[in-house]
Amino acid sequence: MKPRADDLPAELSGGQQQRVALARALVFEPQGLLLDEPLSALDAGLRMEMRDEILRVQRQAGIATLLVTHDQEEALSIADKVVMMRDGRLVQIGTPRDLYETPVNASVAAFVGQSNLWLGEVTAGGRVSTSIGILACDTAGWQSGDKVTVLVRPERIEPIAGAVDPATPGHFAGTMVADRYLGPLRRIDLTVAGGVIRLETHLRDPVTGVTIPPAAIRLLPPN
Repeated sequence: MKPRADDLPAELSGGQQQRVALARALVFEPQGLLLDEPLSALDAGLRMEMRDEILRVQRQAGIATLLVTHDQEEALSIADKVVMMRDGRLVQIGTPRDLYETPVNASVAAFVGQSNLWLGEVTAGGRVSTSIGILACDTAGWQSGDKVTVLVRPERIEPIAGAVDPATPGHFAGTMVADRYLGPLRRIDLTVAGGVIRLETHLRDPVTGVTIPPAAIRLLPPN
C-alpha cells in the first residue's frame, strides 16, 4: 500500500481500504481484534484474497481475533473455533470440522453447508425408514421406533449413470429436476419416489439414480 499513501480513501479500492483499516488496527499492537463482517462489501475474488490476507496477518501477529460473519465458507476457512448462534442463544461451538461433520441438530446441519435432511424412524437391523425409502446406516445409540432426522451431505452421495436397483437399501432411481453447473462440480436435484435428493458430483454424464452409503448417514434428534 506504500505507493498509495497519498491517495484519498475514495480513490482506493474496497480491498485496499480493508487493508488500511486492518493496518490501522494493528499499529496499536492490540491484544485482541474484533472484525465485524470485514469482507461483506467485496466481490467474490477479492473476498478470497482478503480472507487469506487476514488469516496470514493474524497468524503472524498472534493476536486473538473474533470475526463476525454470515458467510459460512468464510467462517469455516478462517476459524480455529466457530460459534453457531440462533435467536441469541449459543447452539454449538467447535472446530469447523465439528460443525460440518458432527452438527448437534438439524438446525446447525441446515445452516452449515448444503444438506439433505429427512425425518425418519429407526427400525430393526440398522435401518431407518424415511419419506424417500429405507436407508441402511449405523443406528448405535438409538432404539427401534425412535424418531430421528437423517442428515446426508450432497458430496457423500454417489451418482449412478445407468441402471439402478431400487430394491437395494440406499439405492434410488430418479429424474433430474435441477442441474446447476458450478465449474468443478455439478449440484443436482434428483426427484425420487417420496422426495428430492440433492447431490454434488464431478460426473458429467446424465444421472439416473444415486447410492447413499451407510457411512454417509448421520442421525440427529428430530427437529
